[in-house]
Amino acid sequence: MKRFWRTAAAIQAADGWTIELDGRPVRTPARALLAVQSEALGRAIAAEWQNAGETVDPRAMPMTGLANAAVDRVMPDKQAFAENLARYGESDLLAYRADGPQSLIDRQSASWDPLLQWARRRFDVDFVTTSGIGFVPQPSGTLERLRHAVAALAPFALAGLSPLVTIGGSLITALAVAEGAVDPEDAWAAASLDESWQLERWGRDLEAEAVLAGRKAEFLAGVRFLELLRP
Repeated sequence: MKRFWRTAAAIQAADGWTIELDGRPVRTPARALLAVQSEALGRAIAAEWQNAGETVDPRAMPMTGLANAAVDRVMPDKQAFAENLARYGESDLLAYRADGPQSLIDRQSASWDPLLQWARRRFDVDFVTTSGIGFVPQPSGTLERLRHAVAALAPFALAGLSPLVTIGGSLITALAVAEGAVDPEDAWAAASLDESWQLERWGRDLEAEAVLAGRKAEFLAGVRFLELLRP
């Protein structure tokens, strides 16, 4: 899309904050009005539009993309969206440990065990961990409490949580980030631990590093989106 506006602004409205381009409201790809409840998020989205170049690159507008997803994808069926995210708890990354070498085992324990300990305290649950990739079922009570925690989130929070879960492969890490229980950089380090370890062991791979950098940018965009939702 070519740029057709001169100024973008977040405008307070009856249903929150809307984003206007030269006085005309921004709409989602499904043609719904893009309205957000957070002033900080509204201003961040407006800034993305204001700073866009002559040719709009959606990849450079992650707050807009996640807000669009909240309106077009989550709101029409919040329950189904939440259930899809909650299923990641059935095979959470943190439960699947390497069986060697010892340096990787130790690194996983140092990074992942504190997150599991947080979830045990926060949700009063337990987890089963295993070595290797063979599926191991989690206790039904654990899965039910994780589902309840995800279902309790508002549509915009679910939209922000989604890239953390899907990119990181860990519902537990995503919930810890959403509740401010872990530093975002530490959360990304936990989510990308295996890939980072492989790069360290086998040497630089420019293509793999570029892919990892792209995933990190999407992960941290989700973090920022969640932060902008907070009062």
